[in-house]
Amino acid sequence: MPETRYARSGEVNIAYQVFGEGETPFVWIPGFAQHLELNWEEPNRRSWFEGLGEFARVVVLDKRGTGLSDRVEGSPPLEVRMDDIRAVLDDASIDRAVVCVAGDSGPLGILFAASHAERALGLILCNAVANSTRTHDLPWLDTPEEYARSVDEVVRGWADPDFWDEMFHELPTREERLAFARPIRLSVSPGSMGAYLRMNADIDVRHILSSVRVPTLVLARAGRDSIITRTAPYLAEHIPTARLVRVEGDISIPVLGDQRPMQAEIRRFVEEVAEGVPVEPDRILATVLFTDIVGSTAKAAELGDAGWRELLAAHHERIRRELSRFRGREIDTAGDGFFATFDGPARAIRCARAAIESVRELGIEIRAGLHTGECEVVEAGVGGIAVHIGARVSAEAAPGEVLVSSTVRDLVAGSGLEFRERGIADLKGVPGEWRLYAVER
Repeated sequence: MPETRYARSGEVNIAYQVFGEGETPFVWIPGFAQHLELNWEEPNRRSWFEGLGEFARVVVLDKRGTGLSDRVEGSPPLEVRMDDIRAVLDDASIDRAVVCVAGDSGPLGILFAASHAERALGLILCNAVANSTRTHDLPWLDTPEEYARSVDEVVRGWADPDFWDEMFHELPTREERLAFARPIRLSVSPGSMGAYLRMNADIDVRHILSSVRVPTLVLARAGRDSIITRTAPYLAEHIPTARLVRVEGDISIPVLGDQRPMQAEIRRFVEEVAEGVPVEPDRILATVLFTDIVGSTAKAAELGDAGWRELLAAHHERIRRELSRFRGREIDTAGDGFFATFDGPARAIRCARAAIESVRELGIEIRAGLHTGECEVVEAGVGGIAVHIGARVSAEAAPGEVLVSSTVRDLVAGSGLEFRERGIADLKGVPGEWRLYAVER
């Protein structure tokens, strides 16, 4: 068994292991949950790891709140779990890695590859999904009601051997089925798993698939008509850099059944990526924030030039303090407005709320608008349509309000943030109709 190490991510310790004879760093993130050390006692997982280790330097981590990682309150949002991956890579002295995700870890891998292309050599979506409940373009997924019932069944059955016996019916014997369930069952409590699965119902990364620019392999078993086999072509169609590969087999869990066809494709992809020139991103996924002072003209007239300059200086100081606190990057300051970017939408929202409260002490109100989208990397910072959308969303905000696009709302599940629907807006100069949401105080 490899040595279990710990990386510090904020205030949380993330357990991870590194093993394998290959040179190319490779991060494996399964769906559901696991336990780093119990994994090696279960034959299917052990065989999977040994196969990966033949051609890669494999990194495996226990998600925060599970396995050997620190327990946390609630279910952490995607951007926090992205921080955990980066913390593990940093602790292991790895600059870039192929990121391979399975099942419900799909949104995490997709968001990481789009937001941190400088850390991702490539992305493998292994029997993965982008969202969990039915949408107009994915009508084969469960309805929200069906999904909620399945989560309740998981929570009720967590301690029931018969539940796990049925869950992993592809394995030939009851003893093997219960042994496969053991690392999952001992990794996390039923209540915590229920909270995690319910949070997944609110996560939807379909809108950012086009922002993935690193080499991508969409891998699925083709043996039966299932959610996975239907979703794989959708993912490959909407990710510009993706290649779809179907392998023999009809089991949705990658480590079960005949592992050889799937591992052969993973190995081929890893070797191709290792031999190629790493992608240096000219476009990144980012959350853009725009703020401006409400009634600035009248306030300037009231204070006079000297008073207005003094107020602006105090305003700028407070906004920059909050940007530093929430890891925002100042791009531009034009008059009384700020333009900044963030690598996580929840941090951007919290920064905006803190900024509004801070400058209110100066006797002024600001409004804020946010959008998450693909931005072009330019000399001055970032540009592109996502920036224009963020500016237009800000223009729709009321005094003291943080207004966000639906893309932002879909990415912050688990953050504890709540929203009030503001309806559909026509954003000047931006095609289509946009559904906007106000952040509740």
